[in-house]
Amino acid sequence: MAPSLIFVVCLFTILTVTMIEVSASGVFELRFDRFQNELGRDVKGHCCDGFKASPSSSNGGAGGRCSEACRTQFRVCLKHYQTSIDLSGACTYGDFSTPVLGENSLDFTAANSSSSFVKASNASGYTVRLPFEFSWPGTFSLIIEAYHQTSNTTTTTTGKVLVMQMATQRWMDSSNEWKADSFSDTDGLHSLNYSYRVKCDEHYYGDGCANLCRPRDDKFGHYTCSEPSGDKVCLPGWSGEYCSKAICLPGCHDDHGFCNEPNECLCKLGWQGKLCDQCIRYPGCLHGSCQQPWQCYCNEGWGGLFCNQDLNYCTNHKPCKNGGTCFNTGQGSYTCTCPAEYTGTDCELVKDDCTVIPCLNGGTCSGETNATCNCPTGFHGRRCETSTQQTCTDNPCLHGATCVDTTDRGYMCLCPDGFDGANCGHQVDDCAVNRCQNGGSCVDKVNGFKCICPAGFTGPLCQTDIDDCQTDNPCLNGGSCADLVNSFRCLCVPGFTGSLCQTNVDDCLTKPCSNGGQCHDLVNDYRCTCKPGFAGKDCSHEVNECSTRPCLNGGTCLDRINEYKCVCPRGYSGLRCERSAQKQNSTAPTVLGSASRLSNIASDASLSVAQIVMIATISTAVPLIAIISCLVIVCLKKRRQKEQMRSDEEARRQNEQNVVHSISKKMDKMDKCLEEHRIINTLDFPSSKGKSINEPEYTVVQTKDTSSPHQQQQQQQQQQYNIHRTSKALNVETFNSDKLVNSSSCQSKEVISSCEPTYVTLDKRLSVTPSVTCSSSPR
Repeated sequence: MAPSLIFVVCLFTILTVTMIEVSASGVFELRFDRFQNELGRDVKGHCCDGFKASPSSSNGGAGGRCSEACRTQFRVCLKHYQTSIDLSGACTYGDFSTPVLGENSLDFTAANSSSSFVKASNASGYTVRLPFEFSWPGTFSLIIEAYHQTSNTTTTTTGKVLVMQMATQRWMDSSNEWKADSFSDTDGLHSLNYSYRVKCDEHYYGDGCANLCRPRDDKFGHYTCSEPSGDKVCLPGWSGEYCSKAICLPGCHDDHGFCNEPNECLCKLGWQGKLCDQCIRYPGCLHGSCQQPWQCYCNEGWGGLFCNQDLNYCTNHKPCKNGGTCFNTGQGSYTCTCPAEYTGTDCELVKDDCTVIPCLNGGTCSGETNATCNCPTGFHGRRCETSTQQTCTDNPCLHGATCVDTTDRGYMCLCPDGFDGANCGHQVDDCAVNRCQNGGSCVDKVNGFKCICPAGFTGPLCQTDIDDCQTDNPCLNGGSCADLVNSFRCLCVPGFTGSLCQTNVDDCLTKPCSNGGQCHDLVNDYRCTCKPGFAGKDCSHEVNECSTRPCLNGGTCLDRINEYKCVCPRGYSGLRCERSAQKQNSTAPTVLGSASRLSNIASDASLSVAQIVMIATISTAVPLIAIISCLVIVCLKKRRQKEQMRSDEEARRQNEQNVVHSISKKMDKMDKCLEEHRIINTLDFPSSKGKSINEPEYTVVQTKDTSSPHQQQQQQQQQQYNIHRTSKALNVETFNSDKLVNSSSCQSKEVISSCEPTYVTLDKRLSVTPSVTCSSSPR
C-alpha cells in the first residue's frame, strides 16, 4: 500500500506542475525551394559514395565530381530563441525528418507531392508543418540539416552521413505571407533556398495566434471575427460585448418594451401598442383612461368603479331630437323640451297641423291630420325650408376656398393648396408616398409633410448623416476619427488601442528582451535593461570582455558571459597574467576575470524563469515526498512489531497455564497406578501388607510444540512420563503378571520406561525443540 501511495502522490505532483492550458494554436511552415550539391560531397568535403573524378575545366577544377550521387534527405529542428544555438539540444518547438527526396541537387519547384510533405496551395515548393499550442513568441532558432542515406530504405534513421548543416535565429510574427531566405556554406559546395512563415490555426488570430475568436450566430452571440486581430464584429441588429443584445424596433419604449430579435418590440406586462407606450386599463373599465397599467380614470360625465355610470346623459347621448332642449334629472335620466311643432319623449314626433307647421317658400299645406307641405320647384323639406341648389350665399366652400356661382350647379369651390373635393373638405395626404430617407417617419401637414429622422440623420428628408466627428475629436493620443451611423470609430496611431485610443499597447507582452533582460514599455516601442554581459536593442548581443585586451604578458583571453579567462604563458600567473613566476615561489592557477566577479550563473540563457522555477519545485518536492513516505513506512512497521510482541507474550502466558494444568492431571493418574503396585515386606509381616519402602521418584520433562489445537490434544493424551524407581535389597513380594514372586534378595525391578520424545502442546507461534527422556536402567 505504501509504494502505491508514493507513486500516486508523485504522479499527481508532476501532472499539477506541468499541466498547461492550451490557449493558442498555430503552425510553423518551412518550404524547401532549391538545394544544390553539384559535386556530391558531404560536410567534410568527402564523397557521399564512390570516388572523386579527376579535376577538369568542366567542374571548375574543384577536385572533381564524385562518381556516385548522394541520396539526400533533410531534418528540420525548431527551438526557442538562443543567443548561441545548441545544435545537440532538444527541439523544443518540434522537429521533422524527410525521406530520401533525390540526389545531389534538388529543385523542389518541379517535384511532385509525397505523403510526408504537403503541397502548398500558393507556393511551388514543399512545406514541412510543425504545429504548436502556445503563444508564438516571435523569436525562434532554426536548424536545417541535409543527410546522405547510406541504406537502401528511404525512412531509416540510421546509416546517415551529414551533408550540410545550418543554424540561424529569426523574428517573425504570424502571417500568411512567405519570407524567403537562403544559406551557403563557406566552401561553396552546398547551398539551400527556403521560405518560412507562421500561420495561425482556424479561429486563432493575432501576432502570437493567442486570440481565439469563433464566429457564431446563436443564443450565445451573433458576430464575425475581424482580420487579423480577431476582434468580434456584431452582425446587423445586435450589440454588446458578445453581440448577444438585440437592437429593438426604433422608438420602442426603453422601460416598457424589450426584444429578443432585432427590430421587434415586445411589451412588458401592463403595456400595449406598437411601441409599448400605451397602458392597459383596469379590466371592465368602460369610459375611463389610464396613465399607468391597471388604472381607470373616468372621462367627464362618467362615474363609478368601472366608469359605467352616466353623470351627464344629455351631453353624452344627446337624446332630444328636432331641436329639443335636454335637461339632466339624475343618473341616467333626462327630460326634453320640444319646439312647438314637435312632441314626444325625445321630440321625435311632428305635430301634423298646418296651422302649427306653416309651409315655407310658397309651399301649400294639405290634410287636416298628418299634414304635409307641397313644395315648389327648387325647394324641399317638411316645410319646404331647404333649397335644392345651394349658392355661394350658403358658404358651402371649406378651408378658405373661393366660391363662384354657376348656372348649372349653383356654385363651384376653388380649393387652396393641400385640399380637394366638391367643397374642399378633403385634405391631400402628402405622406401617401413616403419620401423620407434612412428610415425616417413621415407626418402629413397642410400642403406639405415633415420627416421625423432616426438617430444619426438630419435634413428635410433625413438624407444627411450627422458627422459625429465634426465637433471636438473624441479620439485620444492623436487618433483619427471615422464617422459611422450615429456613432464613430477611432483609428489609433501605432502604440495605442481601445475605443478612444486611450490604452497604450504594452509592447513588452511579447517578451522581446532576450537573455533575462528586463523590458520597459514605451509608446509603440520598448527598452530593454540587459543583464551584465549582454547588450543591444533586445539584449541579444553578448559583450566581448576580451575586446579591451585585459590579459598581460602574452596571455590568451577567452571570452565568457560577463567575464573573461586569461590563459597565462609559462612563467606568469594571476587574474591578468600580471605576476611573474620569478618573483613568486609558486605559479598561481589560471582564474576567471570579470567586472562583476560572478561566481556562477543561475541558469543557461536559453532557460526561462518559469522553467527554472518548475525544475527547482520538482527537484525539491520529489525528495521531500520520498522522505515523508519512508518515515510513514518505518512508523507502521514499528507499530506492527509492538502489536506482535504483545500478542506473543499473551500466547506464552496462556501456554504456561495449559502445561501446568495438564501435568497436574497426569500426576493424579500416576498416583493411582503406583498405589496398585506397592512393595510388601514378608520378613516380619508374612500375611499382611506392608508399607511401601521404596518411594518412587518421578521425573517429568515437558517440551514445547508448534502444532494445531487438535494435534495438541492428541499429544497430551499420548504423553508419557518416565518414572525412575530405586529399591533396596529386601525380601519382598511383587506382583508380576498375576503371579506372586518371593525372593530373598530383590534386584532392581523393571519399571515402566520410555525413550520416546515427550511433547507438551504450546502456542503454534513459539518455535520449540522437543526433548527426549529415557528411563534409567535397574539398579
